[in-house]
Amino acid sequence: MYSVRDDEKRDLVGTLKAVSGMGYECVEFWAPYFDWTQEKARQVRKQLDDLGLRCYSIHTSAQHFSNEHLPHVIELNQVLGSRYVIMAHAGPQPGLDGWRRTADILGRTSQTLSPAGLSVGYHNWDIDFRPIEGTRPIDVLTANTPKAVAFQLDVATCLAAGADPLAFIRANAGRIKTYHLKDWSSDPQKHYRVLLGEGVGPWKELLQVAETTGGVEHYLIEQEGSRFSQLETAERCLENFKSIRGPL
Repeated sequence: MYSVRDDEKRDLVGTLKAVSGMGYECVEFWAPYFDWTQEKARQVRKQLDDLGLRCYSIHTSAQHFSNEHLPHVIELNQVLGSRYVIMAHAGPQPGLDGWRRTADILGRTSQTLSPAGLSVGYHNWDIDFRPIEGTRPIDVLTANTPKAVAFQLDVATCLAAGADPLAFIRANAGRIKTYHLKDWSSDPQKHYRVLLGEGVGPWKELLQVAETTGGVEHYLIEQEGSRFSQLETAERCLENFKSIRGPL
């Protein structure tokens, strides 16, 4: 839903109807959902059910992975039917020790969420793939978290860092459960502002590796924007995905 964030803020119900009408089968809410009440979450769940939409994962700010906030996070995710509480990102860390502390948080949270029928996940930015003292933060996270911790690969930010998303998937087979299908262009006038399939992403091979090796459970189209409106961007990217992926 971050892709259509402006429309969502103006009219959540209308935006859900619009993306359902395009052919989307699931949505992912982003960090502001934390401010919802339980009643609001129940209303949204009913709207999802009425539209035949599912919510399999939700982005959650790193600050809400604290003991103080996790009960509310769990409550809302359970109401919405989510499977994964995704850390939207840890933010820049003070060296590799900071990333190790993030790994510890993810591991502890995984143990807390499991009895509630939820799993924890982590969404990368470009800085996760940029080495610090010769080591990539993303590799610190994968090496220092239990296998129960899933990863959400933001393809575009991986590409922007000059990293190979295919190699990352293969190196972490079975753990890349969800994907942000966002393209990236080397053109400095565009970068993230391109439709899926218009950038440098190796999409056909990536989808194949995701489905044979990565452990994908669901794909998400996330966009920073394009030359089209947010809703039209979402619709065009879905059509491009169908063309690239072929019959599901």
